[in-house]
Amino acid sequence: MTDGPASDPRSGADTLPTPGTPTAPGGLVAGLVRLARPKQWLKNILVFVAPGAAGVLLQPEQLLRTLLAFVVFCLAASGTYYINDARDVAADRLHARKRFRPVASGQVSTTVAYVGGVVLLVLSMALSLLAGWQLLVVVASYIALTTAYSLWLKHEPVVDLVGVAAGFVLRALAGAMATQVPVSSWFLIVASLGSLFMVAGKREAELRNAGDEVTRSTLQRYSMQFLGYIQAASTGALLVSYCMWAFEAHSGGDRLLFGLSIVPFAVGVLRYAMLVDIGRGEEPEDAVLADRVLLFCGVLLAVLLGIGVYVS
Repeated sequence: MTDGPASDPRSGADTLPTPGTPTAPGGLVAGLVRLARPKQWLKNILVFVAPGAAGVLLQPEQLLRTLLAFVVFCLAASGTYYINDARDVAADRLHARKRFRPVASGQVSTTVAYVGGVVLLVLSMALSLLAGWQLLVVVASYIALTTAYSLWLKHEPVVDLVGVAAGFVLRALAGAMATQVPVSSWFLIVASLGSLFMVAGKREAELRNAGDEVTRSTLQRYSMQFLGYIQAASTGALLVSYCMWAFEAHSGGDRLLFGLSIVPFAVGVLRYAMLVDIGRGEEPEDAVLADRVLLFCGVLLAVLLGIGVYVS
């Protein structure tokens, strides 16, 4: 099977690459792997949060269910990346960095991207049934949300922020649905505010780094001040909500550990806000993995919560 031709940036149809169109190295298989964005699968670790907080990850069956939810969301996310990049080929070719993506560069044709995306989405829903209909509902909701985002939501200011943030919340819910563990109101509030905080930071970093070459329509309607306001509001509410969650249903020795977890959580949030302020939040996963302070805060947070849940 050979790679299809690139898409015309004006019409989105499959045509021969235009002169000057960048072509990424590697063949079709390499392009499909890059198009799946495996590095983005780091976001799907959120499916482990609810089962981990509920203390069920040491149970083999529950661990397998959580791993299944992780795989399902990796497939679903990659499927949406395939379709989204096929639809955005014209805009991506005008972007200094995104023009090297597999579809925009001509490494993968739009037809192959669309077909591959549909296959991955169907496979993700089929596999989700192994953990029950509840996980299927969450995955189907995620697919519907990302489809709506690709077709409409991403063009509407503020709505696009909420749409992306909702995708993170659904990831957190997926782990709970797969393992049938209850989630508290404060847990959902923390997940929602944390997601909004990161998405607003991502948009601010995109706007800061784009300069005069803004290709995303919504970015043209945002200002640094407005995005900074969203971050400030969500940060304050997020820290208060986490404190409420930490003390909500914990007593005895683990109450102290959950209380101590507030420190690395708060430092991590503020550290990430600082990275966004200097333009390093455009790719949140890269910012987190490249910053030793953030990594240390994440590890310390996990250790404190882990001991509080599984040892105390």
